[in-house]
Amino acid sequence: MTNSAESTTTLSQAIRKSAIGLAIFAFFTAGIISVTQYLTKDTIVNNEKAFEARLLLSLLPEGFKAEQILDSAQPLSNDKLLQLDLLHVSKSDVFYRATNSQGNIEAIILPVIAPEGYTESIRLIVGISPQGEIIGVRVTKHRETPGLGDQVELSKSDWILNFNGKSLSSPDASLWLVKKDGGEFDQLTGATITPRAVVKAVNHSLQFFELNRAVLLTVEN
Repeated sequence: MTNSAESTTTLSQAIRKSAIGLAIFAFFTAGIISVTQYLTKDTIVNNEKAFEARLLLSLLPEGFKAEQILDSAQPLSNDKLLQLDLLHVSKSDVFYRATNSQGNIEAIILPVIAPEGYTESIRLIVGISPQGEIIGVRVTKHRETPGLGDQVELSKSDWILNFNGKSLSSPDASLWLVKKDGGEFDQLTGATITPRAVVKAVNHSLQFFELNRAVLLTVEN
C-alpha cells in the first residue's frame, strides 16, 4: 500500500511539473509571438503599402510617384456617394485620384470586390479615366485555384488586360458577360466562375463611377 501511495504521489508530482512546464512554455511562446508581431508590424504595413503602390502605378502612365497616389486617398464614407453597395466594399475603404502636374485628374482608381469568386471574394482595383473608360484592372487579393482561376493575375496571363479601353457603352450592356453567357469576354481555360465574377465586378465599378462622376472628379479645397 505504501509503495502504491508513493507511486501515485510521484505520478501526480510528475503531471503537475509537466503541466507547469507546458504552461511556462506556452507563456513564453505567446510572449515571443507578441513581441515578433509588434516588431514586424511596421514592416508588414510598409510592405503592404509598397505592394499597393506598385499596383496603383501599374494602372497609370509614367510620371506618377507612389507617394503622390497614396496621398490622394479619399474616403468612400462621403455621404454624397451613391450606391456604394455596387463595389461591395466598406465605407472604411478609399479611392484614389491620379492628378498630373497641371492639376488635371487623369484617373479615378476604385476598389471593388467580386463576391462570387470560385473560392472566396476577389478584391480588385479599377482605374477609370474622367471620360469613363477603363485604364486598367488589377487583382489585389484572391484565393482562386492555381493554374485555373489565378489567371486573373497579370503575372499569370494577360486576360485582365481585356478590360482596357472598355466603358459602359463599349461593349453594349448586354455584352458585359463572358462568352459562355453570350457576352464579349473570354473565359479562362478550365475556369468560368472566376472571370464571370470579375467581369461583373468591373462593370459595377463603371456603374458606380457613372453615378458618382461629379463627386469623384471634384477636388475640394
